[in-house]
Amino acid sequence: AFRFGDRQGVFKKSVIITGDRIIDASAGFDQNQRPSVNLTLDAAGGRAMQEMTRENLQKPMGMILFEKGRGEVLTIATIQGEFGTKFQITGQPTTQSANDLALLLRAGSLAAPMEIIEERTIGPSLGAENIEKGFKSLVYGFLGIAIFMLVYYMIFGLFSVVALAVNLLLLISILSMLQATLSLPGIAAMALALGMAIDSNVLINERIREELRAGASPQTAISIGFDKAWATILDSNVTTLIAGLALLAFGSGPIKGFAIVHCLGILTSMFSAVFFSRGLVNLWYGRQKKLQSISIG
Repeated sequence: AFRFGDRQGVFKKSVIITGDRIIDASAGFDQNQRPSVNLTLDAAGGRAMQEMTRENLQKPMGMILFEKGRGEVLTIATIQGEFGTKFQITGQPTTQSANDLALLLRAGSLAAPMEIIEERTIGPSLGAENIEKGFKSLVYGFLGIAIFMLVYYMIFGLFSVVALAVNLLLLISILSMLQATLSLPGIAAMALALGMAIDSNVLINERIREELRAGASPQTAISIGFDKAWATILDSNVTTLIAGLALLAFGSGPIKGFAIVHCLGILTSMFSAVFFSRGLVNLWYGRQKKLQSISIG
């Protein structure tokens, strides 16, 4: 039994065609410019429809959507002629109802019905709270790195911290120029960029220490330390950049956002850790003609 608007009755149990025979359904207009739905069936569906409509002219035909064992009448139309693979459902009251019916008929042609397992709505305040927590963790990480570098490498640690701050400012400036939205994956990529930048500074400082222990003069140790560390820094950053570009090429959504910030962070960290920090060292010690010692822990 069914009730559809002001009409009610009983459907026959025989099914003419099922949703998998529907190739396409789209809203349109009939010859009188009234809203209608255009249906396209496959060959088997067209033959079944042609045979049924030939024998049931001027009789009602219903379309039912079955979901989870329950049937819902989508529309009831009177058979006006013999149908084939293409026909039209007329008598739709509005364009919106024609669009809705076409959408439901297309959904009926899917291989499996959609079932919502879980649905959540996250407000903007929760997203802002997560961003704030991520930003705080980035600041705390920067402060922790700064304290360690100052204690362990002294003046050279200060150079590293200043270079690290410049790296962060450069990265934020580039993202601002690109009008990028700050997200949790982006903050994670920024934290990773800080780690890579300070790792480069640690390599440079340790190279300088090795040269000093080998008996080199401070000026020579600084020059050789930066030169020797550069090859290692370049190699590690290039390999990491390749991985970032792969994520950018094949990733999507948050992964792509992470990859963009990650690749930009690699470029800014190479600049700040090598070129900017070397400029600071030369500015501080370069004025001394006979450099006796340097403060590197």
